[in-house]
Amino acid sequence: MSSATPTSGISPRPGRRLSLAGVLRLRRPSEIWFKPALSSVAAVAPPNLLLLGLGRLDLAMYTMAGSLCALYAHNRPYAARARTLAWVVLGMLGGVVVALVTASLTRNAVVLVTVGALMAAVQKALCDATRVGPPGNVVLTFISSAALFVPQTLGQIPGHLALGAAAGVWAWLVGMAPALVRPHGPERRATAQALNAAAAYAATRGTGDRGTGDRHAPAHDPARAAGYAAVQAAWQTLLSLPATGARATTRHALERLVVRAEVALAAPADTDPEPLRAWAHALRGAGRIPRTGDAPGATDELLGVDAELAARPAPLWQRLGPLTPIAARTALGCALAGYASLALGIGRPYWALVTAAALYQANMTLTWSRAVQRVVGNVAGVLLFAAIAPLAHLGQALLVLFCLALNFGAEALITRNYWLGSVCVTPMALLVSEFAGYQEPGELITERVVDTLVGALVGFLAAVAVTNRRAGSRVEQAVTAADLARERAARLLAEREPAPGALEAAGRSLAAALTDLRATADGAAGEWWGRALPQERVVLAERSGHRTLAEAVRRQAARADRDTGTRTEDVRP
Repeated sequence: MSSATPTSGISPRPGRRLSLAGVLRLRRPSEIWFKPALSSVAAVAPPNLLLLGLGRLDLAMYTMAGSLCALYAHNRPYAARARTLAWVVLGMLGGVVVALVTASLTRNAVVLVTVGALMAAVQKALCDATRVGPPGNVVLTFISSAALFVPQTLGQIPGHLALGAAAGVWAWLVGMAPALVRPHGPERRATAQALNAAAAYAATRGTGDRGTGDRHAPAHDPARAAGYAAVQAAWQTLLSLPATGARATTRHALERLVVRAEVALAAPADTDPEPLRAWAHALRGAGRIPRTGDAPGATDELLGVDAELAARPAPLWQRLGPLTPIAARTALGCALAGYASLALGIGRPYWALVTAAALYQANMTLTWSRAVQRVVGNVAGVLLFAAIAPLAHLGQALLVLFCLALNFGAEALITRNYWLGSVCVTPMALLVSEFAGYQEPGELITERVVDTLVGALVGFLAAVAVTNRRAGSRVEQAVTAADLARERAARLLAEREPAPGALEAAGRSLAAALTDLRATADGAAGEWWGRALPQERVVLAERSGHRTLAEAVRRQAARADRDTGTRTEDVRP
């Protein structure tokens, strides 16, 4: 976090970052916690029950490879979700193909662990670069790593791959099914979150950052940062919608509400938060989208959005470049964790490998937190497994039902805190390993606990060894990008009548640059042994950027007032 006064750029000591405070604290559940939970059950249940009826539960691992793809893309509009889910299914099948071919060619455990570690690094880099969202690379790595250690022949691969593909198609249908009921649900929800976040900041009257030119005002206020992040997320959601057709009409109506949220963030002291909350509440259902009375003045905003729609995203290879340190950490940590498990004689080294893969976050501080959460959740999970295993062993039908219940619990609880979801994920994974035949619970528990501790310890040490020395450079680049975006917006503000849509597009570009700057600075601040960060430049860039952004939004609101003959400065309906 930026301090109120620019500092000299000295990073805090690592020991101060790696604390336990708040690591296990529970958050409020996600607003759509039940959607991935229900989707997971709906995607997993039919294939598993069908295999149960056929007496072939030993094939469940292959169907689960496709079924678990239903966990992805729940925050994306359905047109974008269709593409994302298709790519996730293809990515999952690609990992399974590599794993099955490798397993059919060699049974050398060291080779299998090495291949698994390399796949984990590739999956981590691709998921982060494409911003596929939770659960990220962990599910992909879990499935592909487990498949590496299943005895296989080349002749069996087509049939096993077909099972995964069929389940993947079913998962795609499950993920798209809500579109039949609420075709605009994701974009309405994203807009509502932006309005609520802006209302929360407006309720503070901007006391954290008055935006009045006060040199002593803090450059970074949590409520304001949350508001801009929510607005930026809403724009990203809306920009993924089609530019023409019925969805474009809905998009334009929602854009006007997001502009209202921007106005509130620019002038919180002059904003009544209640209309924002009322509009957000109205978006929860499937009723008519609220009208704010500024339709004539919204023409320029829509032109600005259309200009952004025409811009091409950066090529994938450019987005992969900054992720090299994270990929290197993942490859090294997963390989060493798997080798250590093998050295201890554990029969399932992929558990240690997956534990290491699950640790790696944007920086060392977050990686440490995830390591603690993983250990606590897995240890609690094996205790839960010890309690339910006797009941699950009464019949394979109970085994499947327990897995479905734990699957639901994992997705319902994981948004509260990662460790809480792991309490359900761990016994579910242990029960799935018994689909091919019951095993001694004591042995499973011992191996899982040892692999968890080995994977967490070795994986974290690998993260310490592979320092992200580019973090400081990326902060410099983010500061430069924010300064350039601010200068472009300032030039347009200096013009009496900027081109239609130009100021709006520049404002959104500046907001995106400031959001990226904050995320980059926070990520770099959690790294070890890096060079001193340019804290003073970050603070000044944020401060001047938010002032320019506020002025741009005020100019847009004033122009809308002239066009409509109504007052919008108080953001009242």
